Amino acid sequence: MTNIENIASYICLRYRQQFGKEIDEMKLHKLLYFTQRESIIQTGKPLFEDCFEAWKYGPVMVSIRQKYRNNALHEELSPEIIEKYKAVFDKVFETYAPKDSWSLSSITHGEYAWQEARRKITSEKQHVLINTNDIQTDAERVKIRRLLYEKAESIRKSKEHANN
Repeated sequence: MTNIENIASYICLRYRQQFGKEIDEMKLHKLLYFTQRESIIQTGKPLFEDCFEAWKYGPVMVSIRQKYRNNALHEELSPEIIEKYKAVFDKVFETYAPKDSWSLSSITHGEYAWQEARRKITSEKQHVLINTNDIQTDAERVKIRRLLYEKAESIRKSKEHANN
């Protein structure tokens, strides 16, 4: 599995290169979450071992929080890992990186994994871990939605072609 600091550093660097500005902390946590979920979708396996906590505004990777605040995310992700997970990173950046942080927070609030973890909270100051198996459940749901969308698009195009 890949080191979470290297992945977070890669996301920060790529975001800066692609959008010409620094990523904010909330967006970083959400992109990390979507990267983990997308890795499960595409490879069947998590990209990293670390677990998220279910905070009020969505998943948070506590181990990255202080490093972000100290501007200490400068670890390099090897070219081999970047190439191996290129499709994962590209999908996350294409789908989620352009959105604002609050929209990403709203999306994560719809995730089964976050909702399941939040059910265990008895006080607003309490944080519980998000079970990676629950992220797997979300990954399966997304795979099904994508498949259905692709089939619907295929049918739409076939009908459009037949009408022309």
